[in-house]
Amino acid sequence: MQGYNTIVVFNARVDRMLMCKRRKNPYKGLSNFVGGKIEENENGQDAAYRELEEETAITRNDIILSHLMNFTYPLDNCYLEVYVGKLNKSVEVFGDENELYWSALDRNFFDVTQYAGEGNIGHIMMHVAMHRQELLK
Repeated sequence: MQGYNTIVVFNARVDRMLMCKRRKNPYKGLSNFVGGKIEENENGQDAAYRELEEETAITRNDIILSHLMNFTYPLDNCYLEVYVGKLNKSVEVFGDENELYWSALDRNFFDVTQYAGEGNIGHIMMHVAMHRQELLK
């Protein structure tokens, strides 16, 4: 079963969230969290830090990630690990895979015409809000 991760990154003030506009399918043109594949024999958290640095230049020194939840898709033979973190300082993000931008938090993340994941982004954000105290210290 192939593993993937997605990473919810908040700025240091926790008033913006890092998103990307996808340049390729699936979800081409839609906004999404950053993330990618978990390599064979790689643990999930290490994969999340690796993907985060590859796609945004954010390093382990800039953020502490917490494992929030997993989604399993047996019919697609894959699973998704969700990580959340807050930057400990202002960081310039850059990458060439997708267009990166800082989103306001008051959006309708369930809007599938704007956001990838069939409503998963909204679901994830609801769980982030439920666990905000322990996740975003």
